[in-house]
This record gives sequence, structure tokens and C-alpha cells, in this order.
Amino acid sequence: MKLQTPAVFALGAVGYAALELLWRGRTHWTMALTGGAVLVGLRRLRRRVHEENPLSRCLCGAACITAAEYVVGCTVNRHFRLRVWDYSHEFGNVQGQICPKYAALWTLLAAPIMLPKYGGNVYLSPCNTVFNGL
Repeated sequence: MKLQTPAVFALGAVGYAALELLWRGRTHWTMALTGGAVLVGLRRLRRRVHEENPLSRCLCGAACITAAEYVVGCTVNRHFRLRVWDYSHEFGNVQGQICPKYAALWTLLAAPIMLPKYGGNVYLSPCNTVFNGL
């Protein structure tokens, strides 16, 4: 089953908002939009890096998520002053928008999307049905 881009966006939007609700107990509509855009981006990235080793694929996914988090954070938190999140108390933070702790967590979050090899072996076979459809 191949999911079209709007469906992938919706899956990312709902999925990330749900993860935020579980992790922080709250979310913001901008995070749903970011989650949708990131999943679409990870889908495209996975096609480009499918020959790389598993760790490299996960790190590429984490870099994509972290870059999106920084851009969105600078826009919604710094420019519009919405105060959706603030990592200024975290070690190694950059302008309070990104930090190593969450970048590492994004590596784990990216794994189910980036690890199944595109059209090949699947490392996380339970995820095969959903994520190979991406």
C-alpha cells in the first residue's frame, strides 16, 4: 500500500501531536503541521539514503527533524513569541530551540521510518506494513 503525500502529512501531523500529548501532556497546532511536514520530508529522505547503513539513515532522519525543529522554533517561539517550547535550560541548547537531548530522541523517533530498507530487507518487520507504504 503506497500512501500519497496528503495521507503521509496527515499521519505525521496526528502522530506527532499524539506523541507530544503523551510526552508533555500538551501540544500546539504548529507542532501538528511540523509533524506532517517532517514525515513527508523523511519519506523523501529515506528514498535517497536507503543504501546507507542503519545508523547513518537514523542520523539523517534526526538531522532532518532537528533542522525542522530549529526553523519552526525560531519562527513560532522567537519571532511570533508563542512560547511553544523552551530548551534554554537544556545542556548544549542553541537559542533555546534545539538541544542534544532531543536530537538524540529524534534519532530513535526516526528509526521506524528510516530503518526499513526501501524495497529491500526490513529491520523492524512489524513496521513494514505502514512504513514501507510510505
